[in-house]
Amino acid sequence: MTVTDAHSAGTTDNPRRLAETYFESWKSRDFDTLRTLLAPGVTFRGPLGKANGVDECIVGMQGLAESITDIRILKIAVDDNDVITWYDLYTRDTPPIPTANWSHVEDGKITRIRATFDPRPLLPPA
Repeated sequence: MTVTDAHSAGTTDNPRRLAETYFESWKSRDFDTLRTLLAPGVTFRGPLGKANGVDECIVGMQGLAESITDIRILKIAVDDNDVITWYDLYTRDTPPIPTANWSHVEDGKITRIRATFDPRPLLPPA
């Protein structure tokens, strides 16, 4: 089943499956499916910037996806409509970057995304 098929089959009806589909879509660069998972007023806040709305979030994720070679989820914790995903972010030029992502879900859509990681390996040398 493709990411798009999983979404249309209703496997994102709960916050955990929504988060899993979000990461699989990002990893596979399926930005059309990713767009359907985000609420119109979604906000993102993280060490490399912020985004308001679906379009800004997608642009930011597309930019970071250019250097990502893999996303390996280590743990997903769900508390009602909140999902925390702990994963290693792999890029062409860095060792794995431990990352935490907290997503809030309302009405089957992600409304808030907060990410935290040490951005220094992604920044140009000083």
